Amino acid sequence: MAKITLQNLAHSYLPNPSHEDDYALKELNHDWVDGEAYALLGSSGCGKSTLLNIISGLLHPSQGRILFNDRDVTMEPTTQRNIAQVFQFPVVYDTMTVRDNLAFPLRNRGADATYIRDRVQQIAAMIGMEDTLNHKARGLTADAKQKISLGRGMVREDVNALLFDEPLTVIDPHMKWELRTQLKSLHHEFGHTMIYVTHDQTEALTFADKVVVMYDGRVVQMGTPQELFETPEHTFVGYFIGSPGMNVLDAKVKGDKAVLAGTEIALGKGFGTPDGKVELGVRPEFTSLASGEVGLPVTIKRVEDVGRHKIVRADFHGTEINVIAPEGANISPEMNRVVFDTAGVNVYSNSWRVAPKAA
Repeated sequence: MAKITLQNLAHSYLPNPSHEDDYALKELNHDWVDGEAYALLGSSGCGKSTLLNIISGLLHPSQGRILFNDRDVTMEPTTQRNIAQVFQFPVVYDTMTVRDNLAFPLRNRGADATYIRDRVQQIAAMIGMEDTLNHKARGLTADAKQKISLGRGMVREDVNALLFDEPLTVIDPHMKWELRTQLKSLHHEFGHTMIYVTHDQTEALTFADKVVVMYDGRVVQMGTPQELFETPEHTFVGYFIGSPGMNVLDAKVKGDKAVLAGTEIALGKGFGTPDGKVELGVRPEFTSLASGEVGLPVTIKRVEDVGRHKIVRADFHGTEINVIAPEGANISPEMNRVVFDTAGVNVYSNSWRVAPKAA
């Protein structure tokens, strides 16, 4: 296990980058704490896999250093970093049995035969492949092969870190849940440093101690699922986390008041006078419908009953506002206003969160 330190790290796939936009991975300084489970979350092309491949040694960064327990490994090959990596698509030895595939990393390092047997049996039980241990990998389905890849990544107990690059893409939905649970259990049992790349917020939020949200080659926030939900530091975090995502509305903010398309509302706390592109961010969970004169005037477009609650899609001067209402709520035509719970209102300037002013 290892603490992983990234110092002034950045990467460009161009030979002579001259501008920040030339970098697939913008400059980054960060410590990955020894023994914690992290998820790298973001949309395709945001730099998640680039960062993972730099940590593993498959890619050398354009600038900066990577340290494992304060030892510089920037130019060391993958074989010298003592890590295990599982890729998006299955990587197995087709001519070997499932048993031999799982045992290969241990045999390659001269582990004791009894230990190999017991450890392979343990991992096979974890991935649900005890009945196929003596089958050749060649004839197995894609999801079965990916389970072998996962098992082979987890079979060693002495690795510095376990790296997963969207490993559940080809796994059926029910098995995804089972394997995520097993990975979490493995982490609790052995305390490996784990970094898990995904574009699926459910995978990230259920797997990780800390979620690292990336956007346009940059880490925009790292935090617990609760922190990402309650105080998104960037509008992308608010949009990407949650279903539906955070409502983002253009506004003019002065002190504890905001004006949106001519309507003034109270914010509950002061924010000074932010400059640049100013927006309010409010999650649907912190909104409600009302009638009368308080709140933003809206037109209800449709109501979606999703079982646990209702999602109300409302129009505010051409901008959609999503409201989450209780399952039993009566939504009437007279409800023509949206009211914000001030505890859930965030203010953004040029997409970054503005901290409220002290009273």
